[in-house]
Amino acid sequence: MAKMVIFCGSDSPDKAYPPFMLGLGGLAIDMDVMYFFTLSGLNIIKKGNAENIVLPNAPMSLPEFIQKAQELGARMVACSAAFPMTGVTEEDLIEGVTIGGVATFVSEADEADIVLTF
Repeated sequence: MAKMVIFCGSDSPDKAYPPFMLGLGGLAIDMDVMYFFTLSGLNIIKKGNAENIVLPNAPMSLPEFIQKAQELGARMVACSAAFPMTGVTEEDLIEGVTIGGVATFVSEADEADIVLTF
């Protein structure tokens, strides 16, 4: 199975939406998709935050994209190395997100067929 790893490092709408659009495309063709959230990208997966990240005319809201990606089997990993810099804790995160460090991203990226960075 082909693998796509998506680095999500920003909560800016123009950087927060494309990872989900492309990730859903990968999931639609049966790719293994992993999202890795770090720095301000952690805000995407903080409880209650995705609702506030809006891209006009997007086909779905960010919470809908997240839910769809999770339903289709995408893995979502929060970067523990960024927790001290951002003040984010594991308790702040939405359900279904696991915790991983820099080595998690590097290992997954090394094995991936596609690595995307936003």
